[in-house]
Formats: sequence, C-alpha cells, structure tokens
Amino acid sequence: MGHLYLLRLGSVGASALLLSAAAHGQQNASPGEQALLRQLDDMKAQLAEQRRLLDVLRGSVQAQQRRIDTLQGALPDSAPVDNAWLEAQRGLGLQDAAGQNPAAPVVPAPAGPGVAAQAAATQAQRQPEAPGAPPSTPGPGPVAVGRPPGRDSRPPEVAPIFEQPGVLTPRRKYVLEPSAQFGYSSSNRVALVGYTIIPALLIGLIDVREVKRNTFTAALTGRTGLTNRFEVEARIPYVYRSDSTVSRELFTGTAVERVFDTSGKALGDVELAARYQLNDGGADKSYYVAGLRFKSRTGRDPFSVVTDCTRRCIGENATGTGLPLDLPTGSGFYSLQPSLTWLFPSDPAVFFGSISYLHSFKRHDVSRLLRDGVREPLGTVEPGKIFGVNFGMGLALNEKASLSLGYDHSTIGRTRQNGVVVPGAVRTQLGTLLMGYSYRLAKDRTLNISVGAGLTRDTPDVSLSVRLPMTF
Repeated sequence: MGHLYLLRLGSVGASALLLSAAAHGQQNASPGEQALLRQLDDMKAQLAEQRRLLDVLRGSVQAQQRRIDTLQGALPDSAPVDNAWLEAQRGLGLQDAAGQNPAAPVVPAPAGPGVAAQAAATQAQRQPEAPGAPPSTPGPGPVAVGRPPGRDSRPPEVAPIFEQPGVLTPRRKYVLEPSAQFGYSSSNRVALVGYTIIPALLIGLIDVREVKRNTFTAALTGRTGLTNRFEVEARIPYVYRSDSTVSRELFTGTAVERVFDTSGKALGDVELAARYQLNDGGADKSYYVAGLRFKSRTGRDPFSVVTDCTRRCIGENATGTGLPLDLPTGSGFYSLQPSLTWLFPSDPAVFFGSISYLHSFKRHDVSRLLRDGVREPLGTVEPGKIFGVNFGMGLALNEKASLSLGYDHSTIGRTRQNGVVVPGAVRTQLGTLLMGYSYRLAKDRTLNISVGAGLTRDTPDVSLSVRLPMTF
C-alpha cells in the first residue's frame, strides 16, 4: 500500500509541472495548442479528485490503526489470555476510539501489568461527553450476539402434583393461591363374630359394613420470598365431609341393612411452612430444597364430636353403631414434618422427588364424647409416624403448558394408647398415582389441575385438585 501511495504522489507532481509550463505559453499558443491545454485542465481536475480520494483512504488507514491499537491495549502485556476472558469478549464487536458504540459494557481482561489503567483509558475514550452536557447515565448495554444467556439459579417450574411446590417464590414477591380439592373413597368390611362347628356352618353374627366417603377442601394459601432462596407459607383450609355407612348393627342379630349418614363442615388445621434452597443447580445439575411444615389443631377435634354409643364403645356393654354423629375436620394433634425435595433438569424433562417424615405429638388425658354428654377416658394417645416418598417427571409441552406424572407413597405406623399398640391397629400403606398439567393464563396467573388414583385399598379411590396461584 505504501509503494502505491508514492507512485501516485510522483504522478501528481509531474502533472503539476506540465500544467505550470502550459500556463505560461497559453496566450501565444495556436488553436491546436489551446485544445491540448484544455485537456491538461481536465487532467488537473481528475488529479484533484484523486487527491481527495487519497485523503479519504489515508483517514481509513488511520482509523484501522486506531482500532488495532485499541485491541492491543485491551490485551495484557505479559499475562496469558484465558478462555473465560475470551468467552466474555465474544459478540461485543470492534470498538473504535471515537465511541461508535459507547453503550457497550467493557469486560475487564485478566489481571496483568497495566491492564487496569488501559481498560480505564479505553472506557473513557468510548464514552465522550459533549461540552456543557450533564454526565450521561450508563444505559443497558446491547445484547451480544453469540453469547449464552445467564444461568438461572432457581429450579425450573413444573406442573405441581404434590402438596409442596418445587419452585420458591422470588424475593419481595407474593403468591396468593386459592385451591379446591375433592376426594372420594369407599371400603368394605366383613367381620365374623362367632365360631364354626364345621367349615360350612357359622354360629354367631356377621358384621358387614360399606363406607362411602366424600371430602371437599377449599383452601387459601399465601407465601412470600424473604430471599431468592428462602420462602415462608401459610395455609388456611375449610373442610366439608360426608360419610354414608351401610351396615348391620352389631350384636343384634338383625339381617336388615341400615344406612347411617353423617357429615361435618368447619375450619381445618391451619399450616405454616418454610422452605430453603440448599444449592445452585443448573443444566444437568440437581437442585435441593429443604422444607419444614407445622400443622396446628384448629380443626374440629375427633375427640370432641359425639360418638353413637349408648353406654360404652368398648367392652361387653357396647351398643349403637360406634360411629361419630358429626365428622371431625382436623386430626386433633400437632404435627411437624421435615422434608427434602430434589429436582433434576434434563431438557426437555425435569425429574423430581421428595422424602418426608411426619411426627404427631402425643396427647394426654384424652377422652371420647358419647351420647348424653358422657365421656369415655382414653388416656394417652400417640398417632403413628408417617414416612413419605414421592417421585415424578415434568415435561414442558410449549412455553405455556406443561405435564407432570408422579407417584406418592406413605407408610403410616400403628397408633398407641397408653404406650400399648391399639388392638387391631396395623401398619397402613397409601399409594397414589398422580397426573397433572399446568397452563399459564397470564404473566402472573397459572392454572394447575391434578388427578390422583389410589393404588392400595386404604387410599382414596380418586382425588381431584385445582389451584390458581397469582403472583404480586
């Protein structure tokens, strides 16, 4: 490029000498010589245009040299350039000293001699201030093409099918979640009271009972994030229950079936919970969320409802059905439940699960209320411990809808009375197959629906729940 520049300067000088000589002899020139002089004038105009183009080319070369100097100044003098710094520079483009892109953020290079001063000087060149203008406010830099988005430290959202949510509420955000849940269960019981002389002959009574139970729970849940990794929650339920029992009255010898209907509706057990995210997960990295839930006994106590027993519900003088005339809406015991939830994103699915342990505190001096206001003392009652485990998979169908499948299993221990296992009490297994889907109605509202099917005899046959969390 330098040789071309010198050659063009030489041609410009020679042409200038010719034009100077022609100017002195123009007055005494013949017509032919005057035509030649006009041609020389045209050449002079062309040379002027070439001079202007050379000036533009010279400015372009100087601008490129400034860009090279800028890039060399941003690199360290002696420290090696690591891959992390080069990854940060990807997509930022070239920045010239005139500040063609003053809003782009400056990413510092790795530590090295003089790097901090060079970066500060480069930043000052990229953000010139107009004379008399107020200091500019740094704006949000342009999105760099080819740079990956920042990693979110919060677990991914899935359609909720279990009681505890997997995604925590962000800091200074509030979630109000109205919900409704319906459950239906039926069970059959056959009791043989007597003895057999031969296998085909029974001497005594047969107690046959069929129970159909409907439970409807409306709840209002509120939670807020104290930090991005810690949230608290409160849940207030209202319970309506109705039972229909088809049976033959025990110890009467009747063959006529009777239907015993009972119901109850009142405030349920209020719950308080807290959850904390233990780690920062990511793509192909697990998230762990620890939780602690406290359940009160604000609901109607099962020991305060009237039981259909004329005298006593145990012993030889037991009469009546032994069933409550009004159904309770609470468990009657304070409970504490720690849990640990696990989430593992594997695009496009999210695998999740949790383990929990429910401890119900024993009650002393418990008595059961019979008809005519008579109370039957029961002493100390301690409910069985409950171990729970669940797992499932969530799949995003599109940007608004997601589907979840899961299984929930709980093992309920035997109840103790006065330190002794209650006669007839056995360990109970509850297994439920769950399916749910979620649809985002708006930016701050999501509709969640889940259906559960009982897989064991003691589990409710079907359960249906609808939630509508709203974020503020």
